[in-house]
Amino acid sequence: MPTTSTRVPQQERSRATQARLLEATVECLVEHGWSGTTTTLVAARAGVSRGAQLHHYPTKNALVTAAVAHLTERRAAELRSEAQALPTGPGRLDRVVDLLAAAFTGPLFVAALELWVAARTDAELRTALLPLETRIGREMYRLTIDLLGVDERRPGVREAVQATLDLLRGLGVANLLSDDSARRSALLHTWKQQLTALRTAADGGGRAPEAGAPA
Repeated sequence: MPTTSTRVPQQERSRATQARLLEATVECLVEHGWSGTTTTLVAARAGVSRGAQLHHYPTKNALVTAAVAHLTERRAAELRSEAQALPTGPGRLDRVVDLLAAAFTGPLFVAALELWVAARTDAELRTALLPLETRIGREMYRLTIDLLGVDERRPGVREAVQATLDLLRGLGVANLLSDDSARRSALLHTWKQQLTALRTAADGGGRAPEAGAPA
């Protein structure tokens, strides 16, 4: 029977193998798209044998959904860590929105978008992806609430936070084909003003404006 000291290195090697596969999967999705990403290509890129890849993730759908879930959790942890260094005064809201916007323009977002498009016509992938996307959506919402430090029980706050995430997602899609940084910066500047007005109204106990309405 394997000793505890034997099992621990085996578990560590297994986790390291999984991590390499998940990282390689996202890289392949970004570079080659859904149709060009194969489990064989991922295994080769990760430096993992085909047998080891099949052992951990027997199907392409299992591999790609695990990759997106793993890296989303890691990116959320990074955002929380980065947010700890942000100012606590009036400038915090602007910086938080900028942090969130960066999350919708990076490689992980591109990889996830490849899955969304593919899932439109792939019923098996859609079935695997929907529960993951629901969970990720809830976690991103909760993360945004925490980073902004707002009370979602206040009128208009829940809608404003969801509108923020929808806006950032849309801007991320628009940025895929061309550099959309100038328009994105202008829109985010305006939206930050809307969020500031909403937060001020909520903190003051007054009736907050509807999300996206003139302050």
